[in-house]
Amino acid sequence: MSVNDNCCSGISKPPVGDYRRVLWVVLLINAAMFCVEMTAGVWGKSVALQADALDFLGDSATYAITLAVLGMSLRWRAGAAMLKGLAMTGFGLWVAGTAVFHLLRGTLPDFAIMGSIGALALMANVMAAALLFRHREGDSNMRSVWLCSRNDAIANIAVIFAASGVWVSGTSWPDLAVAAVISGLALTGGFQVIQQARGELRTAAA
Repeated sequence: MSVNDNCCSGISKPPVGDYRRVLWVVLLINAAMFCVEMTAGVWGKSVALQADALDFLGDSATYAITLAVLGMSLRWRAGAAMLKGLAMTGFGLWVAGTAVFHLLRGTLPDFAIMGSIGALALMANVMAAALLFRHREGDSNMRSVWLCSRNDAIANIAVIFAASGVWVSGTSWPDLAVAAVISGLALTGGFQVIQQARGELRTAAA
């Protein structure tokens, strides 16, 4: 999906009722997976799992913010999206820094924990993405929610491949590479949301 896909479409208020129910479901899914994946990431010494767990936490906050501003004016929704875009960008920078830190320490993750928890996280994110799919178009606030879910599913697939790579190579490089992918997805998604939110804020001001 390119940066400009439907970038300016549908800036009217989203359908509140159904969308609110979907957001509550994906919020609970993400909060539960944060607890599971962070525990496993620390236990298994996997940077990729810890990064993905924090992404679940960030997504939970994203869905909570979206619920708070749902049905409000374009200015409020675009402002919330701007905050989420900045948070996504900050998360991407944090993951990059953490990957460098573990690279210098030479930490070797547990590939079995990585693979099993990565598969569980993938199922959770596919479920969330399926629920959000029909709401992927619209204002920057709705788009940021969809991008979070889409990026997470891609990251989970990468974590599973990284687990295989750690097992085959006996090194931490696959884990660190996936952490870099997650960082790149967060940065790219953050820039997209910020760009659209800026345009909507200008529209609202006009």
